[in-house]
Parts: sequence; C-alpha cells; structure tokens
Amino acid sequence: MSLAVVPEHSAVPQEIAALLDDLVAKHRPSSPVGRVPPAVPHLADADPLGFGIAVASVDGAVTSAGDADAPFSIQSISKLFSLALALGNDSGGMLWNRVLREPSGTAFNSLVQLEAEQGIPRNPFINAGALVVTDFLVECLDDASGAVLAFLRALSGSERVTVDGDAAATELASSARNCALANFLADFGNLHNPVDAVLEHYIRHCSITMSCRELARAGLFLANGGAGGRGSRGAGGVLSAADTKRINSIMLTCGMYDAAGEFAYRVGLPGKSGVGGGILAVVPGRCAVSVWSPGLDAKGNSIAGTAALAELTSRTGWSIF
Repeated sequence: MSLAVVPEHSAVPQEIAALLDDLVAKHRPSSPVGRVPPAVPHLADADPLGFGIAVASVDGAVTSAGDADAPFSIQSISKLFSLALALGNDSGGMLWNRVLREPSGTAFNSLVQLEAEQGIPRNPFINAGALVVTDFLVECLDDASGAVLAFLRALSGSERVTVDGDAAATELASSARNCALANFLADFGNLHNPVDAVLEHYIRHCSITMSCRELARAGLFLANGGAGGRGSRGAGGVLSAADTKRINSIMLTCGMYDAAGEFAYRVGLPGKSGVGGGILAVVPGRCAVSVWSPGLDAKGNSIAGTAALAELTSRTGWSIF
C-alpha cells in the first residue's frame, strides 16, 4: 500500500489508520530482537514483542495501532520536555552558556568528552547536558521532576501519565555513571545544586511512563510552531516558534544518541529516542508520531521503531528533505 502525499494540514484518517495497521503487522517483532540496557534493570520487564504507534495531527485527530495505549518508560524522551520547560523559563538566555548544541559523536553517557571540554556538555540530550538542564529547572522551579510530570500531563491531556517510583528507585541505585557525570559537572562549576538532588530529579523524569497516544499528543506542539491545545500557556502557546524551531533542530542533529545521522538518512525527521524503546518524531506543520518497541540496537534506539518510521516516511512523503 502506498499513501499519496496530501496537502498540509489535511487529514485522511482512514488511510492513516490502514497504514499504521500495516506497519504494526510488518514491524512487530515475532521474537525478541536487540537488547535492553543493563544499567536500567526494570526495562527488562517490558514485553519484548510489544509494538505500538500513534499519529497526532495538528487538526486534533489521533490515529493509532498496535499497543498504542500500553504505558512504557519514556527515559531520554523526557529530555526534550525538560528542555522545553527550561527554555520557557530562561528569559535571560542563560541556559546556552552552560550547554552546547552540537552532536557528541560519542556515547550518551561519555565521561571522557565532558572532562576534555571543561564540563560543558555537547548538547542537552546526552546525559550530562540533561543533568545541566535539570539543574537549571531545580533553580527555576524547585520541583523539577514534578514540573516535567505536570507539563506532560497537561500536554497529553492524561492524568494517567505518572512517575514509576519503584523503577526510579531501582535506576537511582544503579546510576554510578550518571553520578560520576554529575560530579564532573559540579567540579567544573556547571552544577549549581547538590548532586544528589539533581540526580534524583533527573532520574524521576526519565522514569515517567506514557503510552504512544499520550506521547504523540504531548509532542504535538513541536509540529505546530509551539502552539498547543491542552498544554497551552495562553495566547503564546506552549513555547515560542523560535524556541520550538531550535528544539526540532537539536532533535534532528542530536536526538538519537550518536546515530542521529543514520536516523536523518533513513527517516528524515527530527526525532528523540529513549532506551525504554520509544521514539517521538516530528513532521513540522502536520503531526507528531510516537512509536514503541523495546528491543534496542547497539546505539540505544528501538530497532523495530526506527524501521517502522523509515517505512512511514517513505510511503507518505513525510520528510523534511
């Protein structure tokens, strides 16, 4: 089945629904694939054959297939929402003095790069950068993880979005590498709050659980120039158009760990992944797409999810290139 490209902002829900059903049938794993990260033990509990996908359109329609209502741990996908919150509270433009906007080319939890570059993380989506963003939110809002949770509930329109407290406790107990990163940042003067507090807030917002449908709705402002419905902050929307453009650009270049170039080549959209198996992709002016399947490749991205998104953009023409 091929789906013709339709004019911007128009919706063809029947065709989209049929396409999503087709993608689930083709890409749902028939046996376990890839791996789950050993540093996050609770992720091994996810159904290895799980697969869900949802498309939230700027006209308000949400179309989904497979396990699109199954909650999963969003992990690093939370980083783009913590960044959006930080930018919305950064009236003085200070955040970009503390974190860069460049691809890392190294693992998302690299210590070597952080030391070599004097405690300034390459971008806000690697762990060190996200710790700086979380520290910034602690300064601005005090309860950083609670603010990210409330933000996601408002954007998704769902009170089911929650922090998995048991998972957060388990992850915190096995976060030696993140603790080392936080201490490096503090030693270079780029962490302003106590390491333990920042680390706990960071891990709690990474332990938020959502479904594909909820995540697609939450990410819709990124496809709509910062304008939001349920998550609106008044006439200005969720975020300014300028900051929304910046988040999308960083998603494109840095959002898929150190496989961002491969994702841009195969999928052609800004995207942010998490080691819980989720990916949120943005089709500017049209929709947000969320996919989940827990088996990861060597870079930490969902194998089935990436393949499904690549086929989705090939069959719809939904690419920024």
